[in-house]
Amino acid sequence: MDDTVSPRKAAIAARAFKDGLLIEEAPLIGVIDTDALRGTIDDLRSSFPNFFQHAFAAKANTMPAVLNLIRGWGMSCEVASPGEYQAAVRAGFTGGEIVFDSPAKTNWEINAALSHGATLNIDNFQELARVDAWLAKGKSKSIIGLRINPQVGGGAIAAMSTATLSSKFGIGLEDGDNRQQIINAYASRPWLTCLHTHVGSQGCPLDLIAAGIAKTFALAQEINASLGRKQITTLDIGGGLPVNFESDVVTPSFGDYVAALRAGIPGLFAGEFRVVTEFGRSVLAKAGFILARVEYTKEQGGHPIAITHAGAQVATRTVFMPDLWKIRVSALDAQARPKKGPKVVQDVAGPCCFAGDVVAHARALPLLEPGDFVMLHDTAAYYFSTPFVYNSLPAISVYGVSGPDQGLDFTTMQQEHALV
Repeated sequence: MDDTVSPRKAAIAARAFKDGLLIEEAPLIGVIDTDALRGTIDDLRSSFPNFFQHAFAAKANTMPAVLNLIRGWGMSCEVASPGEYQAAVRAGFTGGEIVFDSPAKTNWEINAALSHGATLNIDNFQELARVDAWLAKGKSKSIIGLRINPQVGGGAIAAMSTATLSSKFGIGLEDGDNRQQIINAYASRPWLTCLHTHVGSQGCPLDLIAAGIAKTFALAQEINASLGRKQITTLDIGGGLPVNFESDVVTPSFGDYVAALRAGIPGLFAGEFRVVTEFGRSVLAKAGFILARVEYTKEQGGHPIAITHAGAQVATRTVFMPDLWKIRVSALDAQARPKKGPKVVQDVAGPCCFAGDVVAHARALPLLEPGDFVMLHDTAAYYFSTPFVYNSLPAISVYGVSGPDQGLDFTTMQQEHALV
């Protein structure tokens, strides 16, 4: 893992300390470089043709300030729960700018989507029956489609793979007579005008994602051909671009993703369908980081351990699945500047009251001391926006930062940290 702190991040961290954002009462903060975020969104939009519409996956970060920025920069919003839906509405997204997914939609969620014109991706035939019942009583401006599981297999992280043979998501395309049932569903329901899939996210290679989208694209063409009309006009291909957590290098890029799609599904770029994407982690992760104070250090069995304020409450996946969700950690000195000195193998642990609360195992870093800080890289998606409320630890304060390194401007995006 590369523990190098870029000049930009070093300037932000030092300025955060100088401005008093890292104090006794606030030993843990999150930072989002909004200039970097906007640059990523610009890259996303310029990498695809104009008939692609990009919805930000709200699960990656539901902070209203973040959603508001993303909306202002031209993205729509994908949600998968009542809470995410309400967060999107509070951020200003209107019905047509919202895509509603989820494998367990309640009647309330279906009603909310159809009443306000949000795109609705139906997960299964039972949910389809509920939508039938709703539309029998009212009209909707929503784009409505079925989510299929192309069953193309899984990636390196099973929990992030949604197109396996037994995935809980969508309608298994190769199971029984499902293909014919799907075709029949569209034949009898002219209002079904969308087809949706999502192969998976972190750990899924681009060729696997492209294979799942290729099967979905082919099915949409088959349905339209069998009906003798262009009923399906929208393809929602999900998101899932993996993030490189090993260094600051962005790989794979959105350009790499587009190249994989062009190679595997050239027809997707012919303009036959309006195409929706649902990127989350790849849009936001690298735009932010966590700064946490080192409270104590110790040596156990000859092994150095730094006890910090960043643990499972902000890095849940990393703590519970350390081999699959490793993140970079850098050592900073007591003024939040990159720390120098010989590297020593040590653990970087968190504050939670269980032994496994460690964010970095046996990591070679300049030896940490009480009063130093650590930086957890690439954490703007999921990490500090979806806290694990263990030991009743509070959500952390999050700051947005913009401007040149010598004239940084901090704004409060979420002020949560407080001592009782």
